[in-house]
Formats: sequence, structure tokens, C-alpha cells
Amino acid sequence: MNGSDILALVLLGVVVFFFGLILYFVPIGLWITALFSGVRVRIATLIGMRLRKVPPGQIVRPLISATKAEIDLEIGQMEAHFLAGGNVGRVVDALI
Repeated sequence: MNGSDILALVLLGVVVFFFGLILYFVPIGLWITALFSGVRVRIATLIGMRLRKVPPGQIVRPLISATKAEIDLEIGQMEAHFLAGGNVGRVVDALI
């Protein structure tokens, strides 16, 4: 192995690391699920949830249920309820 081969392997490792990091912070599967369910959630909102240590699935899935039941809820209010220690899923189920 010469110097350029080692450099290429290191570069490949860095690219794979950052790709994995992006996939962790951006829950693409959840975003696609919300999109096909008719719920408009920005990817930046999902990333913000991760950074605030709010599991996006515990907010977006109840939001999808509420939207299907024609209940108008805001993501910010749902996040605030979660951060206050509330169970968002149970509240949405009770509203439905």
C-alpha cells in the first residue's frame, strides 16, 4: 500500500462515518411515513427533536393519528408536553 491508497481508505472511512451520523440525526423513514400520511413535518424539525432529546417517533406517530382523526395539533405543543413529562400518545388517544 502506498500513501494514496491509505489516504483513500481514510477518506472512505470519514465519509462512511458522516453518512452514519446523518442517518442517525435525520430519521428519513419516519419523515417518509409522515409525508405519505399527509402530515407535513420538516426534516429540520426532526433533527431539532433529536438535538433536544425528544424521540421523534413519540411525537410524529401520535401526530399522524391525530391528523387522520381530523384533530389539529401543533408539533411544538406536543414536544412541550413530552418535555414536561407527559405521555403524548395517551393524550392523543384520549382526544380521539
